Amino acid sequence: MTKSQRNNIIYSAVLILAMVVVWLARDSKHTESQLQKVTLTGTTMGTSYQVKYLVVEPVDYKVAIDSLLEDFNQCLSTYIPESEISRFNRGTSHEFERPYFHQMLFQSRIIHKATDGAFDPTIMPLVSAWGFGPEKSQMPNQLQVDSLLRAVGFEYINFDEKEVIKLRPQSQLDFSAIAKGYAVDLVMQFLKQQGLKNIFVEIGGEISASGVNQENKPWAIFIEKPEDSNRSVQALVSLDNISIATSGNYRNFYIKDGKKYSHTISPFSGHPVQHSLLSVSVFAESCSVADAYATAFMVLGLNKALEITLADDQLEAYFIYSAANGQLQTTATPGIADLIIE
Repeated sequence: MTKSQRNNIIYSAVLILAMVVVWLARDSKHTESQLQKVTLTGTTMGTSYQVKYLVVEPVDYKVAIDSLLEDFNQCLSTYIPESEISRFNRGTSHEFERPYFHQMLFQSRIIHKATDGAFDPTIMPLVSAWGFGPEKSQMPNQLQVDSLLRAVGFEYINFDEKEVIKLRPQSQLDFSAIAKGYAVDLVMQFLKQQGLKNIFVEIGGEISASGVNQENKPWAIFIEKPEDSNRSVQALVSLDNISIATSGNYRNFYIKDGKKYSHTISPFSGHPVQHSLLSVSVFAESCSVADAYATAFMVLGLNKALEITLADDQLEAYFIYSAANGQLQTTATPGIADLIIE
């Protein structure tokens, strides 16, 4: 082969390679510009869900998501009489049939310790007694509260990877303060396993976001102003690959004899909490973690909640509270201050 022939072969190879690179670049650009948004909606856990994701060709994962959430509810819903958790609450022990129960116990133990007991899934008997559980009960008197408090305490629940056991027969579990967040994590994990990158998952107001929206920007949501009746916007938040859960006492409450009783029950006093913190939105990588801390912070109040958040580099929070003059005030921790527009 002559030198000229070799040069011609090399030139042809380089030309073909260049054409392939250009074609790939054009194809990539075309793919990005043609991404379509799929929006799925449904109901679960007595609330609604919304899932959005970007794909080249529309793929409907609703059946799979509904099946996943149904399986989750059959494990942890206290509103389903034959769910795993309902059967445990009626008995004294339970061998796990699905992975969710053990995972919730494991994560709850970590957050229970980190919040000095403010997050406590054994609060269920008191939640029910105050009228916020599956059975609408009457408002308890102090003797009843004191009696129920004897069964409240996560230290009365023992578990390993196979089963969970009560140390006090009256103890009951309720994961409603973390379950929606955990379900969000499960749906997000499922969609990522399908190869998706740009995802938004919301269940009952608990949210996780990955990647960007159709405008190539971080997914954005509104945080509501904590008002009893009107629904208005307090702040706009950009979710840059993060989860958010909001807890507050401005929606789920009742008034009796002129006094307001909120759904957040203190595991310390056994009574609905009364303090200046009206709403808290917690940001974390995991939505279940954000969900549990949001509940715990509503128990603890502003000062202690802010102290815990600032000491943990995995947490950020946005607090809305009532000042001494009755005006709404807000505080955002440094890591998410730039993501919030008021």
